[in-house]
Amino acid sequence: MIVDLNRFVETSRPRWLRLEEFLRRMESDPLFRMDLAQAEELNSLYQHTCADLARVGPMAAEPELKQYLEWLVSRAYCEIHESRIQPVFSFKKWFLATLPQTFRRHVRAFQLSLALTILGAAFGAVALQIDPEAKSVIMPFAHLQGSPSERVQKEMAEKGERLSGHKTAFSAQLMTHNTRVALFTLALGVTFAFGTVVILFYNGVILGAVMFDYVVGGQTVFMLGWLLPHGVIEIPAILIGGQAGLMLGYALIGWGDRTPREQRVRKIAPDLVTLAAGAGLMLIWAGIIEAFFSQYHEPVVPYALKIGFGVVELLLLWLYLTRGGLKR
Repeated sequence: MIVDLNRFVETSRPRWLRLEEFLRRMESDPLFRMDLAQAEELNSLYQHTCADLARVGPMAAEPELKQYLEWLVSRAYCEIHESRIQPVFSFKKWFLATLPQTFRRHVRAFQLSLALTILGAAFGAVALQIDPEAKSVIMPFAHLQGSPSERVQKEMAEKGERLSGHKTAFSAQLMTHNTRVALFTLALGVTFAFGTVVILFYNGVILGAVMFDYVVGGQTVFMLGWLLPHGVIEIPAILIGGQAGLMLGYALIGWGDRTPREQRVRKIAPDLVTLAAGAGLMLIWAGIIEAFFSQYHEPVVPYALKIGFGVVELLLLWLYLTRGGLKR
């Protein structure tokens, strides 16, 4: 029997609100899992609320309080005794909806990743213009050290046969290397995104220097035909790795967010996995294209065909990332 109703409500309300908070979180996040202490607390809150309902039940003068407690107890009962069926993973749904939706949900991180790369590209181009001798430092790749014109003549003379019999191995090597770069860019998010920023900027420096070198050397068409078929997929994949790294760094820093750091990281963990897997798939495609298509130049494959192929790829990728998974 309740002698002082106001005192009873005042004393019990914190438990009811705490139980509501538990239920709200369980209902909004299907992946939420409680530890032992949380499970014990939920059970205690549920039992106390049931007892409170039993005490309020005989009081006909308090129908609203009784309805509220009945609502709360029924929700708690359903959540506690529910047997959740884990959804079966569907690659089709993940690829067509989950991946592009995740990308758009964190598009600002991608925009920052892109901006850092563009800034690095501008720096690389300016540095090479000021000091052409810096090529050996900026572009640490043997096949890029010589004159662009000499390389074009050599490629045209070989007619794409340089990798004859080794295209599969070369493709696998590209996939492995580029995937490692993307994952490393993501993983450096644990440095509060400082390492991710450095990698994105440095990749931009190399890209800008290469483009500037070939444009100044009068080989713009060759460069576009060489880079576009695989680059329009490979570069966005690296940027998505940077996007995930920046997300991780932001979660670790937590500007203006008082949520515990562990919860912030746990919250974005599924999105990080999704973006990493998406970048990996893109790099597999890019590796195949680079080994089996990008290495062929005129007169074997017209530059117009290669450039057109790259433009179509870029358009389809843009449509996929911006429109994929939109609800009708």
